[in-house]
Amino acid sequence: METLNLSPDTFGRSLGWARKAVLVLALLAAMPCANATTYTLSKPDDTVVGEDQTIITVYEDTLYDLARAYSLGSEELIRVNQGVDPWLPGAGKMLVVPGRHILPPGPREGIVVNLPEHRLYYYPKPKRGGSIQVITYPVSIGKMDWRTPLGVTHVIQKQKDPTWYPPESVRKEHAEAGDPLPVKVGPGPDNPLGAYAMRLAAGNGTYLIHGTNNPIAVGLAVTHGCIRMYPDDVAALFPLIPVGTPVRLINEPVKVAWIDGELLLEAHPPVDAMGQSFEPNIDQFSDLLKAAVGDTTVAIHWDYAREVLQKANGVIATVGLEAELPTNPAAATTATATPDGVSK
Repeated sequence: METLNLSPDTFGRSLGWARKAVLVLALLAAMPCANATTYTLSKPDDTVVGEDQTIITVYEDTLYDLARAYSLGSEELIRVNQGVDPWLPGAGKMLVVPGRHILPPGPREGIVVNLPEHRLYYYPKPKRGGSIQVITYPVSIGKMDWRTPLGVTHVIQKQKDPTWYPPESVRKEHAEAGDPLPVKVGPGPDNPLGAYAMRLAAGNGTYLIHGTNNPIAVGLAVTHGCIRMYPDDVAALFPLIPVGTPVRLINEPVKVAWIDGELLLEAHPPVDAMGQSFEPNIDQFSDLLKAAVGDTTVAIHWDYAREVLQKANGVIATVGLEAELPTNPAAATTATATPDGVSK
């Protein structure tokens, strides 16, 4: 990666027009149906879908209800709106709703789950001559020693109104906590699998994509290794997924995209091997950003990029501009910007 040091003043002037455009887009984005999660790509190589929005709360709102209405995990909305009481935000509060996503790297087929993002992407097979679509939903992932496995697998079974047979390890955990579980839990409101489940060929078939009877926890690392969805989301996804659909589980806390010469950055709290989020190491995050940019010559405002990486709140930010080097090789001088913003 070739980088140029970019001063805050130069960076700000270069983005002046972009800020006006973003304001217009934000106003337009507030008009469509809030819970839309299906996007049609105008070009096969499109990398960004959706739009961020701002909304005004009413008295009855909670951030948990709003997260579900806007196809977000509760933690996504809470993290972006620091200082707002998630249970009693109050009327008249302006909230940012992060609905813009950089598509995850890798093949665009089947299901892709990015664990740090707590988000699932599904790419239906396009019809001949048809456009590429992507459907995206928030999910919960495994916690503690219940590890959601990384890698490529596939759906081996689909079940409507599944019966839950708690593994012995799960029953032991609950018994030790004074909350014993039965050997099996039939369909109904007490079943933590919800109304739909899709079994994956991973962990001897013990891992599922399923609904939940506790939707408030979607978006958190709270499951026993499974991938949990809002009930209405899994009900919409279930009929679309044929047995054999590939499922790719990835761990990408830092995503980048190029749009009209601008470098966009989306960062999420990294997760450890057990699915738990932890505070990002900025030097490691900076290395991930440099690796994602690759060999492109780019002028990065490193102070701002480090701020975005530190927040890791999932909101996409423009942190660099594609650089135009002199055409005369003899006159070209390339300044390589280090993460602390000092050229050398």
